Amino acid sequence: MYNFSYFKEKDKQTIMDFIEQHPFALMTGSFLSGKQVATQIPVLLVKRDGELFLQGHIMRNTDHHKAFVENPNALLVFTGPSCYVSASWYSNPQIGSTWNYMSVHVAGQVQFMPPDELIAFMRRLTLTFEKGNTQSLTFYDNLPQDFLSKMMPAIVGFEIKAEKLDNVFKLSQNRDEKSYLNIIAKLEEQGGNSALIALEMRNRKAALFPPGVEWDGSKFDS
Repeated sequence: MYNFSYFKEKDKQTIMDFIEQHPFALMTGSFLSGKQVATQIPVLLVKRDGELFLQGHIMRNTDHHKAFVENPNALLVFTGPSCYVSASWYSNPQIGSTWNYMSVHVAGQVQFMPPDELIAFMRRLTLTFEKGNTQSLTFYDNLPQDFLSKMMPAIVGFEIKAEKLDNVFKLSQNRDEKSYLNIIAKLEEQGGNSALIALEMRNRKAALFPPGVEWDGSKFDS
């Protein structure tokens, strides 16, 4: 992970909010032989007894299921919008261009759920993404029994206790205020993911450049 202190989000609630806002995670692991596996799945965040857990489900008897049975060590990667940032937008453009992005990594060991816990999880999962609508036809309790009898044996639920949590919120924090504002303007012009990064940067500007405090670029690498 890109490990510079000025690109780290220090507020734990902001990190939790980011996970919940970007729940479609990349889950990676490996067989004991070293052969790697990966899958992308929606994951729910659970706080219990002061600890953080991630819950999800995967297809049974796939390569990633077999790998996590053999080797439970897993890494979940949550990512938000990203965009290219041209050095031509800086006050001093004679350096390399870069990429702005936000990412949270959670490492831990996979614990598979017994059948009753999987059912409870599927209720929470479907209700979460159906915006709490218990009348939705795709809420778990409203699904046809013949469908559930075929689907449920084909999946396995899991829970991962967050043993290590790290993040990168790389948002041009190492640039001077003039460059920072110009980057925002350029990204807003582009729209899409670029505009989403610009919005995040704009929301952080006051904390990064407090009124009356002179910017000290000496603490940043170029």
